[in-house]
Amino acid sequence: MKVLVSGGTGLVGRYVVEELLAAGYQVIVGARRAPLPRFFSRPVEFAALSLDPDKDQIDVFDDAYFFVHAAFSHLPGKYRGGEGDDPKTFQKLNLNGSVRLFEAAKRAGTRRCVFLSSRAAYGDHPPGVELTETMLAKPETLYGQIKLDTERALAELKSPGFAGVSLRATGVYGDLFPNKWDGLIADYLAGRPVAARVGTELHGRDLARAVRLMLETESTRISGEIFNISDISVDTNDILSPIRREMGCRHALPAAADKAVLNPMSTAKIRALGWTPGGTALFEETMHRLAAGLSQSRGHRSTQV
Repeated sequence: MKVLVSGGTGLVGRYVVEELLAAGYQVIVGARRAPLPRFFSRPVEFAALSLDPDKDQIDVFDDAYFFVHAAFSHLPGKYRGGEGDDPKTFQKLNLNGSVRLFEAAKRAGTRRCVFLSSRAAYGDHPPGVELTETMLAKPETLYGQIKLDTERALAELKSPGFAGVSLRATGVYGDLFPNKWDGLIADYLAGRPVAARVGTELHGRDLARAVRLMLETESTRISGEIFNISDISVDTNDILSPIRREMGCRHALPAAADKAVLNPMSTAKIRALGWTPGGTALFEETMHRLAAGLSQSRGHRSTQV
């Protein structure tokens, strides 16, 4: 079966594409530009796809049995605050444009849609409060509000022939390059000040497995539903410690941050469907791989001088 993945060349979408390819799906990558040759481990199809709600793009869904919507328009490196000084366009593309794609998918006969939402839909809560799918969502950012409104629009489209489901994801890390922590690691290795921060994280491969689970679970169990996906709590000390060890760097690490201030996300709902993330073991394996890659890259550059 063919799966259309919007934003498939992005930092998060790429994990989804690779998981689906490994599972034997045919993948259509929907994006503004075609991926470079050999960007993915296996061949993919490409479809020019836009978040412009004024475009009717129903033809893109002709061969797509499933649709995974991972595309999001934002300032580089920013989700919260990603609207910059143009919130009107930010909302038009990411809310109106997303809903327009959902409607086109349904009209074209696509059977299922998975929307990558965000924990930002919950908004702020007192430290330590666990976030569950049944609690009242009160986003305090435009980013969070757009994610929440898009979830609701997708849920309203559900019908016997069209199942929509939203995954509220926390921060996503991984071992592909470029990497979300490239800047942080570069600052540390260069001896620049690094602030102590803490957050909840999820490996891109675990997110991708959650997406695949949504495609393969009986539609009556997931249609119109929201599922949290999250895994571990890490701070900058956790991230940089293996880098320091593997690279033999002598710069001081930032102090450990207080993880008690976080709001953990309950994942009991999706775990009941069989999803299990990699936890600390996968985090440590990933950081070791990142450090090894950096060390090899630096060694290669030094031999070229």
